Amino acid sequence: MEKRAISYGRQTIEADDVEAVVKALGSGMLTQGPLVEEFERKLAAYTGAKYAVVCSNGTAALHLACKAAGLGPGDKVLTSPLTFLASANAALYVGARPDFVDIESETFNIDPAEVEKKVKACPSVKALIPVHFAGLPCGMETLGRIARERNLIVIEDACHALGASWTDSKGTVRKVGSSSHSDMTVFSFHPVKSITTGEGGAITTNSRKLYDRLLSLRTHGTVKDSARLFNPEGLPWYYEMQDLGFNYRLTDLQCALGVSQLKKLDRFIARRAELASLYSRLLSKYPFIKTPEVQPGRDSAWHLLPVRIDFGGLGASRKDLFELMSAIGINLQVHYIPVHLQPYYRGLGFKPGDFPKAEKFYEEEVSLPIYPLLSDEEAGAVVEALLSTLACASSNRRGALAI
Repeated sequence: MEKRAISYGRQTIEADDVEAVVKALGSGMLTQGPLVEEFERKLAAYTGAKYAVVCSNGTAALHLACKAAGLGPGDKVLTSPLTFLASANAALYVGARPDFVDIESETFNIDPAEVEKKVKACPSVKALIPVHFAGLPCGMETLGRIARERNLIVIEDACHALGASWTDSKGTVRKVGSSSHSDMTVFSFHPVKSITTGEGGAITTNSRKLYDRLLSLRTHGTVKDSARLFNPEGLPWYYEMQDLGFNYRLTDLQCALGVSQLKKLDRFIARRAELASLYSRLLSKYPFIKTPEVQPGRDSAWHLLPVRIDFGGLGASRKDLFELMSAIGINLQVHYIPVHLQPYYRGLGFKPGDFPKAEKFYEEEVSLPIYPLLSDEEAGAVVEALLSTLACASSNRRGALAI
């Protein structure tokens, strides 16, 4: 088979994106200029939130959200074990204690029923960070109800899910990022995400108080607004550091790219959905490979295409699969090693077996390539290579893998 350069994810940069960045380069304002506010305004309008604050990356956005929410020592923050490290690490950054709730086997998202059990049993829980895994929205209506009943902060980790939406019990379509059932929603603009600014992140909220705090924390905890100063002196250069903040700003160059990319977001999501449907059709007759199920009332952003493979039943090795696929130029990925299994988190008392559904998912999961520039022919070649490579990697039942 001929060598192909196909990765699990890739940015889509077009001529008008380049033109927008070049124009910003010649504008005289490379950072802290008008394009930052323009990107924030348009991002808020797209998601349906009142406010948006952009920052240097998705991890910084999670950190800012936890800090703005006032989380700290003695507080417990619940999140999914099936996520990137940053979802849990953000709690540690502010001195809080992360804890986990197992996933639903159908959606791979945090299980609201298990959240409710844990919240009732543990009064130190102060916040939830539900993760919209692979771009599929969590059960936010249920999670929002649980949070209201217990006066909990909710920070949606939507780093996979810009462009996704869900329909509530009243039939209202909610964009992920509207923060309709949360205090804040966090996004990432890493190159493999829905849109990119190179690196970048954002927080959306409907709270003016949180918005003002996020803006200040993004820039060293400083305030210039005379109405919020402790000692207003009427001096044009005067500012006050009112909290310990950070330099988490995003540049105008990046925001120029973000504004350009945002115009294409719906097109990008539609193409990802087409590819997800194509993979599902091509793999539907192979019972040892399970593609994600479509969830009624939830429209995924399809950041990832996670499939579950019965490696044990096939007698195949995932390591061999990766190496053989890489040799022909198709690079797969695994999302994710459950956070509680990392050495650092084992040092906090977590252990194998704590969250069995997330652990089982990890043992089976492979992320197939999915991005807007991937052609139908390339997706078909990925499936063909996957099946033939599994046959090569298998120690038995080779006949079942005939294609």
